Amino acid sequence: MQYDRQTRPHGVSTLTGEVLSEAMPWIKNVTGKTIVIKYGGAAMVNEQLRAEVMADIVLLKIIGVNPVIVHGGGKAISAAMETANLPVEFAEGQRVTSDEAMELVRTVLMGKVNQDLVRAMNRHGNMGVGLSGADAGIMEAEQADARLGRVGRITRVNEQLIEDLIADDYIPVIASVAIDAQGGWFNVNADVAAGHIAAAIGAHKIIFLSDVDGLYEDFPNEDTFVARMTADEARAMVAAREISTGMIPKLESCVTALDAGVQRAHIINGTTPHALLLETLTNKGIGTMITGVGPASGFDPARLGRFASKLLENADTTHTGN
Repeated sequence: MQYDRQTRPHGVSTLTGEVLSEAMPWIKNVTGKTIVIKYGGAAMVNEQLRAEVMADIVLLKIIGVNPVIVHGGGKAISAAMETANLPVEFAEGQRVTSDEAMELVRTVLMGKVNQDLVRAMNRHGNMGVGLSGADAGIMEAEQADARLGRVGRITRVNEQLIEDLIADDYIPVIASVAIDAQGGWFNVNADVAAGHIAAAIGAHKIIFLSDVDGLYEDFPNEDTFVARMTADEARAMVAAREISTGMIPKLESCVTALDAGVQRAHIINGTTPHALLLETLTNKGIGTMITGVGPASGFDPARLGRFASKLLENADTTHTGN
């Protein structure tokens, strides 16, 4: 026999119950829906952070979300290029990629980073499946700009394999490399890849895990941090080049996804503990949220499954949160 003073010497906090209660409407909002998560930056490099992010993604899966992970590996690629005495160059936020560098990109992204993520995820159950653009031709591309070398512009996304894996309750983990019609390889900016994939599979929302808290109109002036904006405002900001070059691909990818009917795009700091859960399952969320025009025409709630469809029937269509 154990007495209460032994098992709960400090009493009982109601905080956990309050947090779970707050999460309820958000859980209803995302159950059965697909969320594309672009994963990169410091949250990927730090092993402890990586394990925590993968655990949070598995938790989202457990409560009924269908996560799709798209990742880069910029820091790991730069380190490998420096070791190989290859120049590390960027232009307009894109990595200049020679033929020799492309071989390193493939090795790092597909052979190491992708498998590290899958392994960390599968510690919680064998649900992560590692993929690249070559698998079933998921991403096809053409050369974006001769000055950038083997940097690709996506021309087609074959969403069928992704949708089949989601239907079978797996979590696709996709490295941002693509192939062309002749089987040649291209390095694709992971932000861009995530935007195209979210658009192709009709995701409910897309979340970019970054190294910064979100979008600043005048970085790093904290007074210019943007909590919410529309797709039109994002488009205008990109056109005016009013933001850092590293943020341009993210905003452009947000617009790509939103124009295709994705309802929300989020840019959040992946180094914040449980950032995904805070953004997805709490009232205020964190980071920058960019809103679109709503579901794409022809949206079929039946694709969400019976349980999610029933929740959707009771959803507050005027709700404007996360």
